[in-house]
Amino acid sequence: MYIDTHCHLSKEDYDDIDLVIKENKEKNVNRIIISGCTKETIVESIALADKYQEVYLTIGYHPSEAKIITSKDLELLEDQIRNNSKVKGIGEIGLDYHYGKEDIELQKDFFRKQMKLAEKLNLPVVIHSRDATKDTISILKEFPQVIGDIHCFSGSIETAKIYVSIGYKIGIGGVVTFKNSNLYKVIEAIGIENIVLETDAPYLAPVPVRGKKNSSKYIPYIADKLSEILNIPVEKIAEITTNNAVTLFDLK
Repeated sequence: MYIDTHCHLSKEDYDDIDLVIKENKEKNVNRIIISGCTKETIVESIALADKYQEVYLTIGYHPSEAKIITSKDLELLEDQIRNNSKVKGIGEIGLDYHYGKEDIELQKDFFRKQMKLAEKLNLPVVIHSRDATKDTISILKEFPQVIGDIHCFSGSIETAKIYVSIGYKIGIGGVVTFKNSNLYKVIEAIGIENIVLETDAPYLAPVPVRGKKNSSKYIPYIADKLSEILNIPVEKIAEITTNNAVTLFDLK
């Protein structure tokens, strides 16, 4: 059995969500965690989790939302988390400096507020960090009681080891299958015990379906690549990464 620990599922991207869930099961992906990270996608994600037993949630505001989210929105987020047992973490939250640093202090303040909420509610976090590694690590270290996973990791061995040392799993998705990816070095260095699988669907589909719309049903392609890198049977990859996800997100 596999768990996709990070994907996006919406009617905007998929015409038939019943079919998506059915195809996931056919590929032995029996549980998925969808990320709602804007006001609109949080509401839709909650509705999907209510409808589908296999769907769990992480909700929280993406750093791109820092300029528009108010204190009332954060209060509503806390209520949404407290009132839904399907919510298993806060995310994706973090920092994104890719398009500039004009709102850097606002992003950092926004990130800290959501980390404080995770600390308060004793929930793991799903971290988005783009061109902001130093500041991300610095802020995570301010909250030693909080753990989580680093979504769609693409950094160095040294960075991965820092994240692992402070209690975080590394989220590995389709990028590991790309021809020029160096993620195999990270995977060899940190080991399968520190990895969770994800797709970030509908984005970043793995080889051999790269360029198509991604889906949780493609998780086995990622597992196959990890099996090749680590020379571990794919059944063991499935077992360990599933246990990692179950433990981190308190899945029953």
